[in-house]
Amino acid sequence: MTRIVSDFDDTTTALGVVDGIDLTGRNAVVTGGASGIGVETARALAHAGARVTLAVRDTQAGERVARDIAQSSGRDDVAVAPLDLADLATIDAFAAGWDGPLHILVNNAGVMDTPQGATKQGWETQFGTNHLGHFALATGLHDALAAAGDARIVSVSSSGHAA
Repeated sequence: MTRIVSDFDDTTTALGVVDGIDLTGRNAVVTGGASGIGVETARALAHAGARVTLAVRDTQAGERVARDIAQSSGRDDVAVAPLDLADLATIDAFAAGWDGPLHILVNNAGVMDTPQGATKQGWETQFGTNHLGHFALATGLHDALAAAGDARIVSVSSSGHAA
């Protein structure tokens, strides 16, 4: 195994990571793209030239973020689509509605430290949302990812488990 090294550190911004990278013609989906890390991930991908879709529970918040990203990046193709990773029906609908190749899937959305609860299908909320939801999404988008030829799936995690 070869260790991967970079010049990035804790001061590196998302825009700094994509500096000099051209994603023109690439399609990207960012789950949880209406808040937090998802916003800046989507913004960086758009600045690098990707067509970005924000897959979000709150589509009104997603529309506000899409307008902001469009303004800052100069792109007019930032899309918003409803997706609730705690409900397989919305995951299936999102995947069925996807058209064309998908080059980048960023599994960013997640819940943490939730009260005892269950997803619509009866799984514990955190496990069902963070793990099973993203697994179902990636599986549902398999053909679109395969059509891209060189697709990447990025799963975001946190150090929250160590708290």
